[in-house]
Amino acid sequence: MKSIIVTTFQKFDRTQSLGGILLFGATILALILANTPLSHYYDSLRETIVGIDAGSFSLQKPLILWVNDGLMAIFFFMIGLEIKRELMIGEINSPAKAALPLIAAVGGMVIPIIFYLFLNKNPLASHGWGIPMATDIAFSLAILKLLGNRVPTGLKVFLAAFAIIDDIGAVLVIALFYSSSIEWMMLLWAAIPMAILVVLNLFNIFPKYFHLLCGIVIWYLFLKSGIHPTIAGVLLAFTIPLRRRTDVRTFTGKLCEIADEIRETDLTHSALLTSVQMEQIDDIEEWLSRVQSPLQQTEHQLQSWVAYLIMPLFAFFNAGVALSAGMQPDIALITSLGLSLFLGKTIGVTLFSYAGIKMKFASLPPGVSLRQIIGTAMLAGVGFTMSMFIANLAFADAPMIMNSAKLGILAGSMVSGLSGYLMLRYCRKGHGQTIEE
Repeated sequence: MKSIIVTTFQKFDRTQSLGGILLFGATILALILANTPLSHYYDSLRETIVGIDAGSFSLQKPLILWVNDGLMAIFFFMIGLEIKRELMIGEINSPAKAALPLIAAVGGMVIPIIFYLFLNKNPLASHGWGIPMATDIAFSLAILKLLGNRVPTGLKVFLAAFAIIDDIGAVLVIALFYSSSIEWMMLLWAAIPMAILVVLNLFNIFPKYFHLLCGIVIWYLFLKSGIHPTIAGVLLAFTIPLRRRTDVRTFTGKLCEIADEIRETDLTHSALLTSVQMEQIDDIEEWLSRVQSPLQQTEHQLQSWVAYLIMPLFAFFNAGVALSAGMQPDIALITSLGLSLFLGKTIGVTLFSYAGIKMKFASLPPGVSLRQIIGTAMLAGVGFTMSMFIANLAFADAPMIMNSAKLGILAGSMVSGLSGYLMLRYCRKGHGQTIEE
């Protein structure tokens, strides 16, 4: 069982790491386009109106909002799947496992917010207090990937676990503090298909296309309700069943029976299968769907799309800040956000982790030292994707402040990533003072 869990995490780690590299490339490309003579085409692309017009129904949005409200709902759906998996069978499914990541995540959310509220002197930017609380798991794991075997698997699992708890906090903050005036009637309508999906989940029933249709309806109703539609993605994820409909032993036995039946059929060299063979293959596909958890299968199918397409597209459409002479960036805001991400995360994660272990509420992962915890705390300051997303919500009506906030996010994330890499690069695996010492 332990080897299966490690293999699953390694696949997750590999996908997130390559996704982080693509994120970095998309960010650099967006910055180049926004600060060259091609900026006109870049801005035109982001503001291109795309939508649906069918009779009295109309849904028209700029392309950047289709990315931020539409594609990012899929990203948040993926986050919801990860949260449900980790809560039920993963690294935070018991108090003992969750203790250290939970304590670290609380410190990594509370201290950066305090830093931001203390350092920021611009009352117009005070609404951005939620920006420095998030950790970008793709970027941070990509940096850990560069370190190879210098970093123990336990440290990667620790980073992923507290980043997921960070995501839970960010989702709650978005729902409670970054939603506009709420249309309760729209939410009541959305509750009807949501209730149906909850009942199906209780009976372990997963009609995939029906879920998709309900998901689109719920997304649209949330969009019109004033609560950001990405929250619908998280809620929908919790309606995907986790349990399999059959066990591996039954599946393998049935697979052997079907294989024997196929051997007994006429093995011709025809380009086409016989009708009996087609039915036997259909049986295999049916049993494959039964032995796979709907949640695991959905997460597996979406993982590459989110890491390799959706997140890089989000970075491309949102990271293009024009560094022109007329921009007049708010240096104080840039500095306060950068420090909140770097110092706030480093101090918050390290201090809370240290206190939790000294007070016997939690224990270090095997082979992990205090210096490695500090290095990982620095990496937690890479807040890119979620921080950018919250900045879009916080300063939707103040584009100049939003641009300064994005520069602060880029600066803080870059310093955090570089510092964390260097700290872990020169902290030899298995060496260094442990917290217990």
